[in-house]
Amino acid sequence: MSLSSSTTLTGAIIGAGYFSQFQYEAWTRIPEVKIVAASNRTVSRAEEKCAEYQIPNAYSDWKEMIEQEKPDFVDIITPPETHLEICEYLAERNIHMICQKPLAPTFEESVAISRIATSTEARFMVHENFRWQPWYRKIKELLNDGTVGDLFSIYFLARMGDGWGEDAYLDRQPYFRDYPKLLVFETAVHWLDTYRYLGGEIKSIYAKLDKRNPVIAGEDSGLIICNFQNGATSTLDANRYNEALTDDSRLTFGTLRLDGSKGHLQMDLNGNLLFKPLGKDPYEVEYEHPRLNFAGDCCYHLQRHFVDQLLTNQPFDSEADDYLKTLRLVEACYESASTGQVVTL
Repeated sequence: MSLSSSTTLTGAIIGAGYFSQFQYEAWTRIPEVKIVAASNRTVSRAEEKCAEYQIPNAYSDWKEMIEQEKPDFVDIITPPETHLEICEYLAERNIHMICQKPLAPTFEESVAISRIATSTEARFMVHENFRWQPWYRKIKELLNDGTVGDLFSIYFLARMGDGWGEDAYLDRQPYFRDYPKLLVFETAVHWLDTYRYLGGEIKSIYAKLDKRNPVIAGEDSGLIICNFQNGATSTLDANRYNEALTDDSRLTFGTLRLDGSKGHLQMDLNGNLLFKPLGKDPYEVEYEHPRLNFAGDCCYHLQRHFVDQLLTNQPFDSEADDYLKTLRLVEACYESASTGQVVTL
């Protein structure tokens, strides 16, 4: 498909679950895109989204939607076990894709999706939005311009507080209760990908994983230590059980400290960044980080990137084959947790 910067892209959306609201809303602010249809197994939910976001047509059958609407791209916002079939179907028709994570239930299926994505004219991007949160984009800028100096270490403390009690997750994402793997597979994958974005490739990993709430199937707590190829380290201390002292635990999802050869950065629960140069007074780093949409408007920034790169035929930040490196880290976490050993990649 030949595109130009003046092209208006037609899009269709598969899925209308809890998180989809953020993606639907973000598309309304991208003028080069017109969402023409949405589908969901329970068609009434698709109809609700169409009414809310002025989308012309709702379907219960996503294949029927594709054949009727023939969109330029599809935003896949469905459970991971559906992704392989959808991606195969769209690739055969050379329809561009943006696909929600988790990419697939298993690493093997993720590899299959990557092969599909790289063997067709259709473009494919993973909806991996944490690296698009504005605090991480600013931190990356400070690393690139030398403000922080050489990276020594990253420490992130996450306490989400939505996973305690008998009713854990029921009010928002009840399927979390049944995931045999939860914290790393669904959540920590975001930070592993963000660590790669900030510090480069990771050469070894150690993970200790636990389950604090007995009513769920998978793990909900973990300590993950990564060693980068450049010698830096990162630590993720995360659990979904305990709470943070904030009115919005899903803004930054936690606090961060990053040490470098010229000083250290700290990020608080509101996304504020403070830099302390060695031997000098700390100062606040000014940048835009609005409380809009989800987690600093990261869905909009990701989707804006998808459109820009599609129109200019440039690589995406999260190409399928590159994202497999992040998913290999997820596999390494579970391998390390089961053996009690450091896993070298």
